[in-house]
Amino acid sequence: MNKLDNVETTEFQQIQGIISLHRSKALQTVNSENLLTAWEVGAFVSTRLKNSTWGSKTVKQLSEYLRMQDPTLRGYSSRNIYNMVAFYEAYSSSQFIEYQKSLKLNEFVQLKTTQIDNKVIVPTSTELIVQTASAQFPNFLELTTLSNHFQIINACKTTEERIFYVLYAYKESLNARELQRCLKNNTFASLMGDKHNLSKGLKNIYPGIAPMLKDTIFVDFLGLPQKHSEKRLQNSILENLKDFILELGKDFLFYDKEYPLQVGNSTFKIDLLFFHRGLQCLVAIELKTGKFKPEYMGQLEFYLEALDRDVRRSNENPSIGILLCQEVDRSVVEYAMSRSLSPTMIAKYKRQLIPKEVLQRSLEEFTQFLNPQK
Repeated sequence: MNKLDNVETTEFQQIQGIISLHRSKALQTVNSENLLTAWEVGAFVSTRLKNSTWGSKTVKQLSEYLRMQDPTLRGYSSRNIYNMVAFYEAYSSSQFIEYQKSLKLNEFVQLKTTQIDNKVIVPTSTELIVQTASAQFPNFLELTTLSNHFQIINACKTTEERIFYVLYAYKESLNARELQRCLKNNTFASLMGDKHNLSKGLKNIYPGIAPMLKDTIFVDFLGLPQKHSEKRLQNSILENLKDFILELGKDFLFYDKEYPLQVGNSTFKIDLLFFHRGLQCLVAIELKTGKFKPEYMGQLEFYLEALDRDVRRSNENPSIGILLCQEVDRSVVEYAMSRSLSPTMIAKYKRQLIPKEVLQRSLEEFTQFLNPQK
C-alpha cells in the first residue's frame, strides 16, 4: 500500500468521520424504534390486563400467535411481553413523571426535530391507545438499550434506582454484561452514599466529584483468598485490569505499576497510577490488605505532592490519591478526612459480592454531574 500524504490522510479521516456519524445515527434510530415498539406493546397489553379483558393465558396466546405469523420475529416470548408491560408501567407512573420533571431528565437526550410516524395498522378501537402511549414516551429512555432497560426493571424496585442505572449505563456506555455486574454489586449504593470517605481538600478542589468515585470496590473476579498479601492483590489486579477498570469506572486509564518517584536521594513507588479522563488528573492508588490506619494518609499525601511537583503537566488538574483498604472503620475515616486538605479518599475492597440493599436517595447530585450546564 502506497504511503499517504497529509492531505489524503486528512480527507480519508473526514470520510471515516462521515461513516461513523451516520452509523451511530442508524444505531440510535434502531434503538429508538425498539424502545417505542416495546412501549406501545406494553401500553396496549397493560390496558387489557388492568381491565381484566386479558389474562396470563391470553398473553401466552399472543406470543404464540406472533411466532406463527412471523417465525423470524424474535423477542416476543410471553416473558418479554410482560417485561414490556413492566417497562411501560414503570415509566408512565406518576412517581416517575414527577422525577422526570424535577430532574429535567429529558434534557439528557436531544429533542427530535421531526415527529415519528406512529401510525399502526390495527383496528380503530386500539388506535387511541397506541397514539397516546407514543405521545407519552419519555425520550430519557433512549439513553440506553431495551435489553438494559429490562435488566434494570427486573432488578430495581424503586424509581430512584432505575433512573440512576439508566444514567449510569449511558455515562459508562455499559453493555448488558457490564450492567448486570453493576446491578449485582449495587453500584447505586456505592456511588450515591454520603461520601464520608472524601477528604475536605478533595471536596474543595473537585466539588462535583462525589458521583464519580465509589466507596466500595468489589473484586470478586480476582479470586483472592481470605488472607493475601499486597503483592498478591496488586498482581491479581494487573492480571484482571479490564474488569478492575470497569469496576472503578471507564474514565480511569491505567498508567503504570510501581511508578517511581525520585525525591532527593530516595525513590518511592506508587502501587498503581491511573489517569482520569473526566477529571483530567493523575490518580494514585495505594493498596492496603489490612484495616485503614490514619498514618497511611501521610504516605499518600507525600506521593501526591511529588506527583504535582515533578510529574503533573501544566494542563492537568491536581492529582488525586485513593487508599484502597480491605477494612475501614467509619469513625476513624471521618476523623482522618475532616481536616485533610489533600485531594484524597478512602475506599474499601470486598472479595465477594454482598446482597443488595435498597437505598432510596435523591438523584439531583448525579444528574447535575452528568449535565453541569443546566
